[in-house]
Amino acid sequence: MAHTARPFVLHEATFSQVKKLAPNVAVQPWGAEEAHNYHLPHGTDCIQATAISEVAVAAANAKGARCILLPCVPYGNDNLQLSQAATITMRSATQHAVLFDIADSLVRQGIDRLVLIDGHGGNDFIPMIRDIMLELPIFIVRIKPYGTAPKTKEILENTTGDHANEMETSLMLHLKPEWVAPLETAGDGAVTPSKLPLLTGNPGVWAPRHWASATQSTGIGDPRKGTAAKGKYMFDAFAAALADILAELSAAKNGDFPFIVGELRDQVDRDYRK
Repeated sequence: MAHTARPFVLHEATFSQVKKLAPNVAVQPWGAEEAHNYHLPHGTDCIQATAISEVAVAAANAKGARCILLPCVPYGNDNLQLSQAATITMRSATQHAVLFDIADSLVRQGIDRLVLIDGHGGNDFIPMIRDIMLELPIFIVRIKPYGTAPKTKEILENTTGDHANEMETSLMLHLKPEWVAPLETAGDGAVTPSKLPLLTGNPGVWAPRHWASATQSTGIGDPRKGTAAKGKYMFDAFAAALADILAELSAAKNGDFPFIVGELRDQVDRDYRK
């Protein structure tokens, strides 16, 4: 039987394949397990983040990059969605501990670049990244894949909403149509009107959303104009943009701003203080 394991997918690759690849960039998809309206699977965020990462890492490595794709972390911060059946949340403190251990493991193996592919809107990795980079000689990047090719949204008919909406539905119809229930079963994604418009209508203000109060269907944004063709168009654009970013980061040398880690960062800090 032919050996078909992809050398850039850690879950599949043999030790000899990974050693030959000698990765300098680790790519970590991070999703969630939560309800996505009545028509999409709970694992939508993981499915999309992993699929985009797989194609992007393959394309980046074909350009000479040395990226390794880690298994997706399946649980996101869903603290305000625990009224949904079987939704699992991971508190920020837990996520920080998991992310630290991943980064620490990589550093001990000489991998000094970590890219988080964040597929879940409830995650907030930026403060964690700053704290971990204070302690470890590693450069960590967070990427929201749906923001890497913003012009793709022009093909959408319903651009409002951010959860199980037309965009996510289209992506899933492209990636896993057999896991998407008929769209006539989907809710319209309507959100409860705000009674505090000064708070919710100002882009400079953030407030948490209690999900059971915000939406009856668990979705926010009308999904019913989603199509596989739209999904393929957006998926290809997201993966291509990510591939270019990964290739650039893998080719960078320590000192190519903003990629500054380890002893070089310490030296720059010392020189700055003089």
